[in-house]
Amino acid sequence: MSETVNKYLTCHVDILVESIIKWHYDRNLIEGSTDKDQTLKLLQELGELSDSVCKGKDISDDLGDMMVVMINIMERNNITMADCLAKAYNDIKDRKGRMVDGVFIKEQDL
Repeated sequence: MSETVNKYLTCHVDILVESIIKWHYDRNLIEGSTDKDQTLKLLQELGELSDSVCKGKDISDDLGDMMVVMINIMERNNITMADCLAKAYNDIKDRKGRMVDGVFIKEQDL
């Protein structure tokens, strides 16, 4: 991916995230909700994703809805998406294992 395209996509994602955060504040979903409430909402959205996967439907809206809820949880905990992704990548980057029935199993769990 070219540097110009990468900068555009990064800027575009940043604008979307900021817009979603504003949307949450405008609807009192930060101060007026809790992590527990939002985690239950995330599970509801996961159920919708599961339904779409099982039915072979488009999953982009379901994944987007889950990201909207996760952004709410990140905002209320003063964590950025970049923080979460960097931490997750750092956890997995050297992980070894193998695929078993379509699922990656960590080496220490084999």
